[in-house]
Amino acid sequence: MDFAFDARTEELRAKLLAFMDEYVYPAEAVAEEQRAALASPWDTPAVVEELKAEARRQGLWNLFLPDAEHGAGLTNLQYAPLAEITGRSPQLAPTALNCAAPDTGNMEVLAQFGDEQQKKQWLEPLLAGEIRSAFAMTEPEVASSDATNITTHIRREGDAYVITGRKWYISGAMNPDCKIFMVMGKTDPDGADIRRQQSMVLVPRDTPGVTVKRAMQVFGYEDHSHGGHAEVIFDHARVPVTHLIGEEGGGFAIAQARLGPGRIHHCMRLIGMAERAIELMCRRAVSRTAFGKALAQQGVVQNWIADARVAVEQLRLLVLKTAWLMDTVGNKGAHAEIQSIKIATPRAVVDILDRAIQLHGAGGVSQDFPLAELYAGARTLMLADGPDEVHQRSLARRELKKYL
Repeated sequence: MDFAFDARTEELRAKLLAFMDEYVYPAEAVAEEQRAALASPWDTPAVVEELKAEARRQGLWNLFLPDAEHGAGLTNLQYAPLAEITGRSPQLAPTALNCAAPDTGNMEVLAQFGDEQQKKQWLEPLLAGEIRSAFAMTEPEVASSDATNITTHIRREGDAYVITGRKWYISGAMNPDCKIFMVMGKTDPDGADIRRQQSMVLVPRDTPGVTVKRAMQVFGYEDHSHGGHAEVIFDHARVPVTHLIGEEGGGFAIAQARLGPGRIHHCMRLIGMAERAIELMCRRAVSRTAFGKALAQQGVVQNWIADARVAVEQLRLLVLKTAWLMDTVGNKGAHAEIQSIKIATPRAVVDILDRAIQLHGAGGVSQDFPLAELYAGARTLMLADGPDEVHQRSLARRELKKYL
């Protein structure tokens, strides 16, 4: 594995770093001010659309999609350092570049599994940043860490599917620009193969029977800039059979194909979050005095900063190795590494953010610094896309198999 980035990656990194300094960081406070003045906090502040237009003008657009026909055509290894940079401002930068979840995963699914009509109707406006989308899998009544538990029913009635179920923590669904739900449910709930019971269908937001009931909070945050995390009710919502993605019974496999890239993208951005936390720690440490000397001279503070730097360098190498394997041997061949980064990265970044909050005192838990919100996001990723314990269980089984 070559640790040097190629010329295209270096060029994009330089452009993106300049874009962050000139446009994104100054827009953070502006976005909050504009959102406070909106009729609904779920509406998009004008500055976000301005960022999107500028990013697209500079060619910093759809960088996540390796499919050159629809995206930038970057490999996972090329995208990794770019996604890391966007993680320094996770509430603005991914959206500005049209690289925000859950749209990224949904676009990947449509590009890989959608038919021509589905691509034209939904993928094209998503790629253009004209609409947003949501992925509806998690349910409140069952342990959704095991996707075979999903109870939402998708019943075939003539030339239509009828969807009935209750979903929650459906990211992006509160945003009025979210026009399409990618819904996972069971078309064959009694099928012998529990991994062939599920299917995935596209359900437009304005479909009768679809109700976006409420916004779910995350550590008290409604996460307006991300489009929230909603509870959504599907009450006999009817869509044409042409809205099926792939084939009946293919939902579980499609979900797994979607989650691999999603997991590594989260880890890439988490490293950027950690880098911003370290920067804030250092700035705080050299600017504050306690008990007669700068915080930077306190041994415990120095230990925190050193440990954070070591952790980030370790994580970055593991994420880059995983990206390289995904490019060279495929997602299946990189399965153990994907699980490893999903376990290690949120855990370490939560610890770094916790130290950064401690160093900032009361300011660390306030709205005057991004640390509390970053902490909430990082801690949530120990649950999202499969909780740590599920990945640990699977990874341990893989290791133990070598000795059986």
